[in-house]
Amino acid sequence: MTSTSPESAAAAGETNDPIHIRRLDLSDHETGFVALLSQLSACPDLTASEFATRFAELAAQGDDHVILVAEDTTAREQRIRATGCLFVERKFLRGGGKVGHVEDVVVDAASRGRGLGLRIVRRLVEIARDAGCYKIILDCTPELRAYYAKCGFVEKGVQMAVYF
Repeated sequence: MTSTSPESAAAAGETNDPIHIRRLDLSDHETGFVALLSQLSACPDLTASEFATRFAELAAQGDDHVILVAEDTTAREQRIRATGCLFVERKFLRGGGKVGHVEDVVVDAASRGRGLGLRIVRRLVEIARDAGCYKIILDCTPELRAYYAKCGFVEKGVQMAVYF
């Protein structure tokens, strides 16, 4: 009889983790995806048709635009608990290299403190690494510096913006 470590069990898919991290699906319009984004920034609700149109536009970008969501498979009500996005920018620099941009990371207020954001960000970093990105960047508020440092990011430069 052999003993299985938690790490090897998870790698083999034998985990009891109720949190499932997956790509955004068209059906997530009904699981609170847009409402979750509104906890991050102004995000008016979209009709099912508007959501489907934007979903198709983003899906057409394939692996250059990845939106991950976390759902609790044990919850009575299927709701998205966390999300994050990776946009892969193709460059002429570095011999046609790629840069990953992490965007729109948010965890539902009722689900914070469970490590969901960290898991989403780490998965996005893995996807960027596998896509051949030479770096991954993100913008955050000063209050979130320590959080993103836990995710492996280091402060670099100054972010500037023009809003319309």
